[in-house]
Amino acid sequence: MNLYQVYNQLEVCPVKGKGAYVFDASGKSYLDFYGGHAVISIGHSHPHYVQRVQEQVANLGFYSNAVPNPLQTQLAQKLGELSGLSNYQLFLCNSGAEANENALKLASFKTGRTKIIAFKKGFHGRTAAAVNATDNPKLQAAINKGFEVEYHGLNHLASVKKSLATNEICAVIIEGIQGIGGIHFPHPSFLEALAELCHWHGSMLILDEVQSGYGRSGHFFAFQKANIKPDLITVAKGMGNGFPIGGVLIHPHFEAKLGQLGSTFGGNHLAMAAGLAVLEVIEQEQLMEHAQQMGALLDAQLQELPGLVAYRGAGLMIGLEFDFPIKALRKALLHEHQVFTGSSSDPNVLRLLPPLNISEQEVHHFTDALQKALQYQLVH
Repeated sequence: MNLYQVYNQLEVCPVKGKGAYVFDASGKSYLDFYGGHAVISIGHSHPHYVQRVQEQVANLGFYSNAVPNPLQTQLAQKLGELSGLSNYQLFLCNSGAEANENALKLASFKTGRTKIIAFKKGFHGRTAAAVNATDNPKLQAAINKGFEVEYHGLNHLASVKKSLATNEICAVIIEGIQGIGGIHFPHPSFLEALAELCHWHGSMLILDEVQSGYGRSGHFFAFQKANIKPDLITVAKGMGNGFPIGGVLIHPHFEAKLGQLGSTFGGNHLAMAAGLAVLEVIEQEQLMEHAQQMGALLDAQLQELPGLVAYRGAGLMIGLEFDFPIKALRKALLHEHQVFTGSSSDPNVLRLLPPLNISEQEVHHFTDALQKALQYQLVH
């Protein structure tokens, strides 16, 4: 049987990881400044993470949600403490797409409505409702179009206000920082106005923090630069440091109803061990503060790059927009300098999502490699 090929893959096959590096079968090391789409939050093979998962799998790897799982309660409590949202409720699932799917479902249960507002350049997943709220028709099959979606420009308040005034909008879904779209930020004032309008018109505000959450921006959630309390917050990626975990943080004004949501694998014992390890390392190593510091260092070192049009970053979620397509630059960084970086839907934007515990030395390693790769690009 052959694999169903849906990805353009890089010409490097990592077989091992340690900290901010991955290694191929020959032992060659690569600095990981992409973290597998922002998944690697605390570094590859962190000792505490490895210990937590090994101990759990030696005891009990899985049982369904038909039985109590105290690890779920521990994770919910720790997540509440670190995020400052201890009065929220937590639904556990397996991915960001599943989290957004269930958030949209909860919003519709709550309001009885079917119309959604989403934003241009946004991305929310590939499942039925999540992909319908994603601004990319190439990803949408006919069966996905089960409800009406309006796409508005990010930070364009007037058009959103007009739509919400119809009192027909079920939910507004917005990323804390647009990742795949090229690292674009909702203004804090826009988020605050959005939250107020949603409250006034009975619409649910969903903050998609799948990529931007878990300390990546320097805050636990990127939206926390604004003074708002969303109705629903979705998380995944960095939540498990590679183990598939997703979740929905649900405002206390939602009443939990038995059977309304469900997930066979959601919140399983191994996932919870991995998730607890991530939160413990973020807390013990003060990784939110560290992300701010390393982000500031990168900001200072990357402002004067040749061909740079814009530096957009918060903590360790960074987009470098150049005046040329970055495909060849990424290839040079990977093959000539052994550095993984990311792309976006904007062909001119280099996306940087290193582990939150990246060191100052590794930051210098990256900036040196980028400058050398750029110099080669300009000469040739």
